[in-house]
Amino acid sequence: MKPREDRITAWFKDQRRLDPVTFPIGIGDDMAEIRLGQAASVLITTDMLLDGSHFDLRTATLEQAGYKAMAASLSDCAAMATIPLAAVVAVALPPGFGTEQLKALHAGIARAADKYDCPLVGGDITSWKGSHPFAVSVTMLSRRADNAPIRRCGAQAGDVICVTGSLGGSVYRKHLEFEPRVKEALRIAQTVTVHAMMDISDGLSTDLNRICEQRGVGAVIEAASLPISDDARRQPDPLKAALDDGEDFELLFTLAPDEGKRLLQAWEGPVAITPVGRIAEAEGMWLRTLDGQVVPLEPGGYDHLKD
Repeated sequence: MKPREDRITAWFKDQRRLDPVTFPIGIGDDMAEIRLGQAASVLITTDMLLDGSHFDLRTATLEQAGYKAMAASLSDCAAMATIPLAAVVAVALPPGFGTEQLKALHAGIARAADKYDCPLVGGDITSWKGSHPFAVSVTMLSRRADNAPIRRCGAQAGDVICVTGSLGGSVYRKHLEFEPRVKEALRIAQTVTVHAMMDISDGLSTDLNRICEQRGVGAVIEAASLPISDDARRQPDPLKAALDDGEDFELLFTLAPDEGKRLLQAWEGPVAITPVGRIAEAEGMWLRTLDGQVVPLEPGGYDHLKD
């Protein structure tokens, strides 16, 4: 079944039809695009992170929380192969949150901002009147590169499904330390034609389902090909962790088989690209297990509005 979050997002999209000339990309992708004139446009995304959901300040530092908040929005830029421009950050502070804590938070935001040349240019500070958790929201702007922004909706039957890096076990450390794949996304887009792409934030099984549903296609994932992380292998079911854990913030993309071969032949560097399956013509997702069985693959990743 489609995650509840996706159902309400689709409902939002249906409530108002945006002018495609002014808004070439609207609700349903990692970023929306607003045209500013004949030859200019800007892309925008926003992410809100909550203490207790996206990090736990009993064990994570404020510097880590700030870094993650900024990096998560940078990952949205990577998901569409766009160039980050600037960000504004809003925070909701619990009682007793002082200047030193804000400076620590800023240090994490600035670490991610400086690494990806995306300056913090403003924001807002508010505080709760009662006992409520810390929240931080980042709104980020990006611009087109030489390539057009890569959307989620272009997957074609026969496409190879690829991912960067390794998957699963992010709760141990990666969800606070990940590197948004901004440079890798731009390099991929400048090397080959990619049909669909997004970042893996809610789990491979859930995010791949989003790509499939946008195009009305299906997918077959090869369990033997999945790049399972060392941290995922610490869990009771490493395969499930790689499929469902989420917050990998790796790239998930599809492209024609010949383009996939060309990309792999040209690709060098520390971040691996791994083919993990194929896009199928018939709707539905399937997993070919290690013993060769083909079984249904349900979206099992994170659902922000799960009942």
